[in-house]
Formats: sequence, C-alpha cells, structure tokens
Amino acid sequence: MYRDKVVAVIVPAYNEEKLIGKVLQTVPNFVDRIVVVDDASSDRTGEVVKTHQEKDSRIVYFRHLKNEGVGGAIATGYKWARDNEISVSVVMAGDAQMDPEDLPKLLNPVIAGEVDYSKGNRLFTGKAWSVIPKTRYLGNAVLSFLTKIASGYWHVADSQTGYGAVNLEVLKTIDLDSIYKRYGMPNDFLVRLNVYHFRVRDIPVNPIYGIGERSGMRIYRVVFTLSLLLLKLFLWRLKEKYVIRDFHPLVLFYLLGFILTPIGVIFGCYLLIFRLFVGPVAATSALFAAFFAISGLQSLFFAMWFDMEYNKELK
Repeated sequence: MYRDKVVAVIVPAYNEEKLIGKVLQTVPNFVDRIVVVDDASSDRTGEVVKTHQEKDSRIVYFRHLKNEGVGGAIATGYKWARDNEISVSVVMAGDAQMDPEDLPKLLNPVIAGEVDYSKGNRLFTGKAWSVIPKTRYLGNAVLSFLTKIASGYWHVADSQTGYGAVNLEVLKTIDLDSIYKRYGMPNDFLVRLNVYHFRVRDIPVNPIYGIGERSGMRIYRVVFTLSLLLLKLFLWRLKEKYVIRDFHPLVLFYLLGFILTPIGVIFGCYLLIFRLFVGPVAATSALFAAFFAISGLQSLFFAMWFDMEYNKELK
C-alpha cells in the first residue's frame, strides 16, 4: 500500500519479451498489484511474465485472444482495477520507457484528493528535446496542441504519454468499453475526463528512450489519423458538455468561426487569384472577404477563451 491506499500498476504489453522483465522487476514494493495485459503477443512475452509471476504474487496476467491495441489493453486493466476496488491505478508500459522512480509523484496528488488523474509530462525539464527522436517530438508537439483544443485541458501538454495515475471514481464513471483502443487512447481519455469535469494535472517525469525498444509506428500516419480522431472527439465534447449537460454560448462562437473563417479565406484566395491572372478587384469585395475572415477568427478565439475560463478550475 501507499499512504494507506491500494495501488495497482497496469502494464499493457505487445511483443515485449526483451523489456517486460525489467518492467516487472523495477515496480516498487509499495505497489499491491501488477496487472499485465498481453495484447496477443506473438513472441515470448507471456512466458516471461509467467516466469516472474512464480516469484512475485502481485502479478496478475491477462492475455487477449486477438490484438486490440494499447488502448484496449489498458481498458482491460482498468476494468480489473474497477471491479476489484483498487484505490489508484497507474499505467506503466511494457517497453520500460516509464521511470518507476516517478511513480510517487504521480500518486501523491491523486491520493491527496487534489486531482482525479495525474499524467506524466516529459517536456517540463527540456531534456526531452535531446532524448526523444525529433520526428516523434515534433509529432507529439502537434498532437499536444490539438489535444488542448479537443479536450479543454489547456494546461496539459505531452498528450501522448500514457504514464498516468487515476482514481477509482473515474474508472467507475467513464464507460471503459467506449475508450479508443489504439494509440490515441490518452487523447480520447482526456476528452472523456473533461466531459465529466474531472481534475487533471501534469507531473514532470523523466523521458526514457534508446533502451532497446523498436517501434513500427509511422509518425506521419499517426498524426493524420489522430488529427481526425481529435476533430471527432472535439465535436463530441462540445455536444456532450456544452449542449446536453449545460448549454454554453461558446458553442455558437465555435459555429460562427467554423462557418465564417472558411468563407473569408476561400473568397480571399479567389480574389487574389483573380487579381493576379485576370484584372483589378473591387475594394468592396476585398473588404467583404476580410470581414468574414476576421469575424470568423475572432469567434474562434472567443470560443477558446470561454473554454479556457470554464475549465480553469480542473487543475
């Protein structure tokens, strides 16, 4: 136990035979349960876990019959923690990229009741730029910015890290079956937390890379796929939080912004092309395009400002 609370570490693992042993060996002694979810690995991950299970009674092992993705593996672990009334559950990936020494920092604010979910942020110290591969760093930066808009947690960065601690109330409130099952799970989870008005805090953690893991993930594909996912989640959050649960005028500002800005930009581009290749453009037409573009952008900025104000207490 940690500060009189039952703690479980959830370890999603897919083909991690080389590193899963290190993860299990370094989980602190104060952790009560280690829930390993083998996402249908094709290597010896399961054998390695079972070997450690014989030596460590804290280990609980699950294996998916088919690969569901890291989000699906985490959801399986969360369901077990929820059903077993675990006070705080922490996700630590099976690739040993999450420093166990950071675990108390994540647990403390959740156990103290200050927040409902604490998540790691590898960007606080500035060390991440020299440690994380540049393409991943830049992709993370883009997705973190988009996640701020989609989730409403404007104070949260490093959206792609799954290293986080969550209390039992969250797991009992959120529909765990509806969580996105692939790489975008942390983004999806943040959006759902915001809809239910849960408090979230960033915690500085140590970035770890270059320890033998190899990822087949293609950043350009992930950024494109998750950008579409974040757009859907953003619209879903507006509907659920600001229309169904409590109507807020920021929805109208977003709507105006989404309509007026494209009209102004498209019409302005048309006028520019017309001026370059055809002839003079009437001043009133240029003013018309500028009015729509500026009004649309102002509406978007006002909507974002309202969103920030509405969620500023969720820290």
